[in-house]
Amino acid sequence: MPEGHTLHRLARRQDADFAGRLVSVSSPQGRFADGAALVDGHRLTGVTAYGKHLFQHYDGGLVTHVHLGLYGKFTAGTGEPPEPRGALRMRIETADHDQPVRWTDLRGAITCEVLPDPDGPAAVVAKLGPDPLRRDPGAQDRAFERINRSRTSVGAQLMDQARLAGVGNVYRAEILFRHRISPFRPGRGVTADEWSELWPDLVTLMRAGVRSGRIVTTDPADRPAGRVRRDTAHYVYRRDGLPCRVCGTTISRDLMAGRNLFWCPSCQRD
Repeated sequence: MPEGHTLHRLARRQDADFAGRLVSVSSPQGRFADGAALVDGHRLTGVTAYGKHLFQHYDGGLVTHVHLGLYGKFTAGTGEPPEPRGALRMRIETADHDQPVRWTDLRGAITCEVLPDPDGPAAVVAKLGPDPLRRDPGAQDRAFERINRSRTSVGAQLMDQARLAGVGNVYRAEILFRHRISPFRPGRGVTADEWSELWPDLVTLMRAGVRSGRIVTTDPADRPAGRVRRDTAHYVYRRDGLPCRVCGTTISRDLMAGRNLFWCPSCQRD
């Protein structure tokens, strides 16, 4: 499932491509036909993201809400878009042809809807925890309060979007390893001092992900010199059965919150 940095990166690109322009919106697949008809021909005024949710804002207060889920994906381009094929849920293309035509296609999303009123995004966000990628000075404290008041394991809570928005399986595994916290430790066992170091590190990693479009969590000292490859980008994620980059212990894998969990039993003791 795409993590929060992917949605913020998408929002930036779509805002640059479409904000301020009249657009044509269609649903070749048909599943979004009613929603497409509502926003077709309107001016797209901006695109924002919160956690794993994308909001496309139109004049008149209309907002399209997208959640990619496990398999959702946007593709985009300039010029005449390709012939629609397959389960193409939504196509947006610019309609003010005094500028180069831009388009984007959405497939596979679990949510693609026009929210019923301008307050719709606020209602979605109200159900979510703080987003490390939003500039919110109170986010660190609110996130800690939610996690620290529960006996549920911190590894499970980091995947709970109501506790923390935008963190997925990769960031969960990697941020806990970087701070030597066992994913099985109860949330109430995470100290304020530990959180005061973990949160800004998570913000830094996720912002780097927005810029580069990939997740790199290993420090230069813990990987070979040169270009970061897929097999050197992470400490524990999908490295089960391999030696820990720090201590050499075999990386373990288990199931937590419905997803594979990766950790080092030596570096991340309870």
